[in-house]
Amino acid sequence: MPVNSFVEELRWRGMLQDIMPGTQEYIDAHPVAGYVGFDPTADSLHIGHLVSVMILRHFQRCGHRPVVLIGGATGMIGDPSMKSQERNLLSPEEIERNIHGIRSQLERLLNFDPSAPNAAILVNNYDWIGRYSFLEFIRDIGKHITVNYMMAKDSVKRRINPEAGGEGLSFTEFTYQLIQAADFLNLHREYGVQLQMGGSDQWGNMTTGAELIRRKDGHEVYCLTCPLIKKADGKKFGKTEQGNIWLDPARTSPYRFYQFWLNVSDEDAARYLKIFTTLSQGEIEQLEASHAQAPHLRAMQGALARELTVMVHGMEEYENALAASSILFGKDTQDALRRLDAKTFLDLFDGVPTYTVAQELLEGGIPLSDLLTAHCPVFQSKGELRRTVTAGGVSINKERVHDAELLLSRADTLNSRYILVQKGKKDYSIIVVEG
Repeated sequence: MPVNSFVEELRWRGMLQDIMPGTQEYIDAHPVAGYVGFDPTADSLHIGHLVSVMILRHFQRCGHRPVVLIGGATGMIGDPSMKSQERNLLSPEEIERNIHGIRSQLERLLNFDPSAPNAAILVNNYDWIGRYSFLEFIRDIGKHITVNYMMAKDSVKRRINPEAGGEGLSFTEFTYQLIQAADFLNLHREYGVQLQMGGSDQWGNMTTGAELIRRKDGHEVYCLTCPLIKKADGKKFGKTEQGNIWLDPARTSPYRFYQFWLNVSDEDAARYLKIFTTLSQGEIEQLEASHAQAPHLRAMQGALARELTVMVHGMEEYENALAASSILFGKDTQDALRRLDAKTFLDLFDGVPTYTVAQELLEGGIPLSDLLTAHCPVFQSKGELRRTVTAGGVSINKERVHDAELLLSRADTLNSRYILVQKGKKDYSIIVVEG
């Protein structure tokens, strides 16, 4: 496999911030192993983690071996970097469940096939940190890094400086950088890892690891970071009113995931195409040119949503997201609506008026005129309903209604629970059948 310049790849994509001297020369010379760490704070990654994932994808595409470190040990402590408060500690059972979920997602995003010359490796730092006794750790690791060195790190300064909003730093968190340094040392010895990568908030922890390896083994290793990603308006990337955008479809449906990328601003779309896809520089420049000629077609956002949805959820879910979008704008039929799973359906019509009825009401059928006036006041009167039906302005589950006395039963529900009512072009309501 040819080894392209990984550093240059990151540089043109705007994904390079800090880099130790000699790093590019070293990894351009031959294939190397490099790692990125993920703390298992949840059973799914979210799009904030995708920057690190993309670093590993580019790293592997350039012929190098990615090593994924899951912080089973560090996840029990909490990284103080870029935080003003201590993180809640997780139990071993919670961490194990989270690791299982993260591992299954990463296997879709990186090549772990052992037959590949640069197959990805996944390791858990609890496997070596968990074997240390306290005395062994402070003797083998702690004595090589001075307190002055650790206190000089920005992540520590922020936490102990009240003027910067810090609320203090526990000894547990203070040792985090030593544990991360021990990770780098172990990976260097066991897997030949010469490079640590991650977000710029990790720079202090990374360089502590490089210093530990230099002092204990006399070897030079390297580090580089990617800038923390923000939206063009300066707000935090990946956060919405609903919270994080997760990679787990049970937490964030593929439709909502697709819509997130489809709705980013033009300025963000241009940057995100470089950061979150493997499209070439030429392909991205073509998309930018197409967008400049016809901004209303949103070519960059469409390509971004497609690349990310296919990468994370697969082509079938991408096509389902497209079908869901066409339903919303009245371009598709009841058949497409019935193919939606319940979560995508609710995401698609999030925020529309919702009414609830008991399933007994639909036993044997109920006239539309009764359902949409007396039980679910979509219409103020039966007269209004009849006039709207006559004008062709009422649809049930995307099929136009021609009779105001049409009988509706459980057979007319979607996912055995929902009825979608449409009045006019964009006025939707949902009836939830319970019981």
